[in-house]
Amino acid sequence: MCRNIRPLFNYEPRATKDEMRASALQYVRKVSGYTKPSQANVAAFEAAVEDVAAATERLLSRLVTSAAPRNREVETERARARARARYGT
Repeated sequence: MCRNIRPLFNYEPRATKDEMRASALQYVRKVSGYTKPSQANVAAFEAAVEDVAAATERLLSRLVTSAAPRNREVETERARARARARYGT
């Protein structure tokens, strides 16, 4: 999986539409191989991003869990600690 795509499920507050679109954009970039599509492909690229974002929103609204919601700040700090341990910075 692309390292820039982050889990969006089970956070409090819930993932925003902007976060869902950013993840969809990363996914479409990875699958298409484009970071910025040519003018001939812009419409298809943007349509794919919107489709993936809509599917992501539907998925997140339908998923259920009994686990307690995660805290974004705590998860961010854990990721930073893992990076410090891994890269020594």
